[in-house]
Amino acid sequence: MRTVIQRASEASVSIHGRIKSSIRKGLLILLGIEDTDTEEDIIWLSRKIVNLRIFDDDQGVMNLSVKDIDGDILLISQFTLHALTKKGNRPSYMRASKPGIAIPLYEKMIIQLNLDLNNEIQTGEFGADMKVSLVNDGPVTIFIDTKNKE
Repeated sequence: MRTVIQRASEASVSIHGRIKSSIRKGLLILLGIEDTDTEEDIIWLSRKIVNLRIFDDDQGVMNLSVKDIDGDILLISQFTLHALTKKGNRPSYMRASKPGIAIPLYEKMIIQLNLDLNNEIQTGEFGADMKVSLVNDGPVTIFIDTKNKE
């Protein structure tokens, strides 16, 4: 699994011109899934995300997690995180899972994040044409790939 995690002052996702989900202070997470991803990856990544200390404490030091600040999470599926760009100028998405594999893993990630955050997260809609809005706080943007966890 690959994620781009952005610290947000606010974020939202719209589908067909209507806001589906929105958050205030928290994390916007873009999630890419590939066939080799497992439930172990989901558990590891979810715990890493909710405990990632990227929010400022009283001294202005990034020392608090989204859980510590009682922040929100907006999770968006994004197969393009697995783009292969070595040949030519048109990216290949061969590494990205097809819906039959990706949807169940995406749904398990939603459940795991809900459990680990101890709060209901917000989501986009798998496979939909989504418009994502973000006020990136900092900016703080972090990339995590579960294949590089060791």
